[in-house]
Amino acid sequence: MSSLVEQTPAIHPSKELGIKGVDHLEFFVGNPRQATDFYRANFGLVPLGYAGLETGVRDRSSYVIANRDLRFVLTGPIAPEGSISNHVLLHGDSIRNIALSVDDAESAFHRALSRGAAGVESPSVYEDENGRVVSATISAFGDIIHTFVERQSTKWFLPGFRPICTRHTGTVPSLATLDHLAISVSPGKLDETVSFYENVLGFHVTHREFVETPKSSMNSAVVASGNGLVRLPLVEPVPGKGKSQIDEYLDFNRGPGVQHAALHTDNIVNTVLQLQERGIEFLKAPRSYYEMLGDRVGFLDEDLEALRDLSILVDRDQYGYLMQIFSKPLQGRPTFFFEIIQRKGASGFGSGNIRALFEAVEREQAVRGNL
Repeated sequence: MSSLVEQTPAIHPSKELGIKGVDHLEFFVGNPRQATDFYRANFGLVPLGYAGLETGVRDRSSYVIANRDLRFVLTGPIAPEGSISNHVLLHGDSIRNIALSVDDAESAFHRALSRGAAGVESPSVYEDENGRVVSATISAFGDIIHTFVERQSTKWFLPGFRPICTRHTGTVPSLATLDHLAISVSPGKLDETVSFYENVLGFHVTHREFVETPKSSMNSAVVASGNGLVRLPLVEPVPGKGKSQIDEYLDFNRGPGVQHAALHTDNIVNTVLQLQERGIEFLKAPRSYYEMLGDRVGFLDEDLEALRDLSILVDRDQYGYLMQIFSKPLQGRPTFFFEIIQRKGASGFGSGNIRALFEAVEREQAVRGNL
């Protein structure tokens, strides 16, 4: 097992497009009303708004769900024809739009086009009694798009959505913000995707890494916006090894896409317990993983037994440590899932866990005679 990490400097600020963060994530799903109920029941995300036939939208219905700074839009088709139905048929329920909050949507759009981006929707103004928003959209990679969202004066999510009055019931898991989005790209496409984010959107590469085990290997790079609030780990499988989880995702997603979204919490133990009570299933780490955890990561504020019982993984870098756990896929296809993460100063993404978890699994396989 080997891993090579290369730190890289930020690019010149003049290349940035005034990106402030992720405004929202839009999922294309088969049934947005049922998906809304799923995320409400299982993750505690609260429905806030709706757009559809009743609001004058003729080709789709959309629900806005949120919790603190997390904001998702669940959009589904009204008819079997059209781009939304085609997307769901090909990819299953998945993220279609990583919408970015910007200072000036029109400027960001035209600057991106001048750098080679493909336009999807020209700058448009959306306005009603609740506010005014300017947005514009470009293609990103595969079937993923980026919408630049400029909120000039809004009391509400987006003009055209009507509010939903929802009663809060029970304890809501403390899922505060979007930490990062992990993206799987096709073999040989990593550098091309990195170049898009560097040269078109003005992101910079925070580090590169090559991870290899006897079973699989992959290349990765993390790109981030200038302020560091949009972070995208990009991963490509390296051919010639066994079938990795990245290969599996690409096969069943029918191409590149967002493999998982990492949701930040300020208390991962309580959050995982609450999510488990709500029915969310998480991947289990072998108990042997925890036998060497203390030597690898040092002192922890948390109770090691609680982390072990919940299969929460831990990794440390020069700035501190993080704790993370991965849900099982949220649909029949082994594609999109969530990561729950808590940071205690660490700025990385758990690369040490990739190595430690693979090694622990391989030791267990050796004991069983299956390595």
